[in-house]
Amino acid sequence: MANWRLDHDEPWLHKRVLVTGGGGFLGRAVVAAFRSRGVAELVTPNRQQCDLRDGLAIQRLLAETAQSRDGSREPVDLIVHLAAHVGGIGANRAHPAEFFYDNLMMGAQLMHESWLRGVEKFVAVGTVCAYPKHTPVPFKEEDLWNGYPEETNAPYGLAKKMLLVQSGAYRQQYGFNSIFLLPVNLYGPGDNYDPASSHVIPALIQKAIEAQQAGRDHITVWGDGSPTREFLYVDDCAEAILLAAERYNDSEPVNIGSAAEISIRDLATLIATATGFDGRIVWDTSKPNGQPRRKLDVSRARLRFGFEARTSFEYGLKETIRWYRAAAERQSSAVVR
Repeated sequence: MANWRLDHDEPWLHKRVLVTGGGGFLGRAVVAAFRSRGVAELVTPNRQQCDLRDGLAIQRLLAETAQSRDGSREPVDLIVHLAAHVGGIGANRAHPAEFFYDNLMMGAQLMHESWLRGVEKFVAVGTVCAYPKHTPVPFKEEDLWNGYPEETNAPYGLAKKMLLVQSGAYRQQYGFNSIFLLPVNLYGPGDNYDPASSHVIPALIQKAIEAQQAGRDHITVWGDGSPTREFLYVDDCAEAILLAAERYNDSEPVNIGSAAEISIRDLATLIATATGFDGRIVWDTSKPNGQPRRKLDVSRARLRFGFEARTSFEYGLKETIRWYRAAAERQSSAVVR
């Protein structure tokens, strides 16, 4: 396997990069970050072009994106695997088998074919859902195997976690250079606002703004508000992924987060205030809370490849709400026309 070498001044100038899930929430930020770095070539297949659950489709994708060089066909230099079947608590509870199968098949087959074809480096992006339900706070990477994940998203978390096992095994046996990153909950402009699959921040923003516009006096939120979460702005996560791709070459997992923790109750209040919704917040305790706490130890990312989150939660939330209002206005205008 070729060694991973990057030019110090212009590390991406001669590199060809394939990003799966490049049209998704995180994917768009990662693609923009690569382009700002001057990457030589960027391949971003969508699901219509390549269903990553299909091994033959993956083989075709890697063959079609190989480049002729000195009489041989050279694969892309780097693959960043972001494609995933994701959703909030409700979606995970309703479709646990799909979340497990889809994510397991996509990741395992793509990494295997990448090794077979000589891709120099593979970046696997996992999920904080891989951690055990009752992990001591802050979550340290060495605690990943000390228990079973929170039940509502365990199938998804475990499917993504298998990429960590595969990364270590392929490095040990084949010398394959793959890394495994664990981002915390993401938020920011361009997030998913589908009520059936959205995560907590976009869901709360949408509920508060729609209630305000309709003149309703309350919004309903799942659980009792006691769980805590750490949130990372999507552009910061993209920066972390590029830094790891440039500088990190080990199969030990690495947390990617902001180190800031907030309760869901305080988050709901903050979003209500930021959106101008002054009604009541009603807690539906018949619905699950999810994992009790999520807060990462982010020291390994800082020490191993120099990543620290830069975006304050207040600024990030303001930008996220501004984006949602603008998108909703554009959609409304399109319907009127």
